[in-house]
Amino acid sequence: MRMAVLQHVEFEGPAAVADWAAARGFPLRVFHLYRDAALPSLADFNMLTVMGGPMSANDDAQLGWLGPEIALVRDAIAADKTVLGICLGAQIIAKALGARVYRGSAKEIGWFPVQQTAGSHPLFDGLPDSFTPLHWHGETFDLPQEARLLAKSKITATQAFAVGQRVLGLQFHMEATEESVRALLKGAAHEIGYGVFEQQPGTILAGLNECTNLRPLLDAVLARLTGFTVRGK
Repeated sequence: MRMAVLQHVEFEGPAAVADWAAARGFPLRVFHLYRDAALPSLADFNMLTVMGGPMSANDDAQLGWLGPEIALVRDAIAADKTVLGICLGAQIIAKALGARVYRGSAKEIGWFPVQQTAGSHPLFDGLPDSFTPLHWHGETFDLPQEARLLAKSKITATQAFAVGQRVLGLQFHMEATEESVRALLKGAAHEIGYGVFEQQPGTILAGLNECTNLRPLLDAVLARLTGFTVRGK
């Protein structure tokens, strides 16, 4: 399993996804698009992980690498690669599949519960009906036509979706670690306002114990997504 990670800003790296890959001896290469627009080729990876960032999936006119990135995601899905999108990454997958990405009804920043939608999916099978990940987004997206909705939150109808067994979009940060949350706060705390679903930095830091709760959920989802369920135990 060779993983390529597309990182859009310095403070949103692969976090617990990288830990999961390292624990299993899977080679992982991070492509830092904010300083070098070079993208991997399809032959370079079995799994593509697309991280978050403060930009919009609609900013391809301003960001020269974004259009080629969306095309790469589309090609990776067509080539039956494993593809994981987190936050902006989920929006990029949705856009690559023809869905609309747009501003949400309100920002959602902080620790808020998501609920699994009716009907289980193998990628989420066995996960709690409700769990509390980190959110940091102001945009949302329509469910791609070929996708299945896996989770929602109080203000965001599309929090997680799957396309078959090998493509997963997560609007939330299931990969959060204490270090990644602190990095996100350092890089983006200025985005936090005073909306009902915008927690202040102190509240976010007080919820760092949720990172420990999320880790086994992430490990289970990644094992199923990659087909390494047994070896990943």
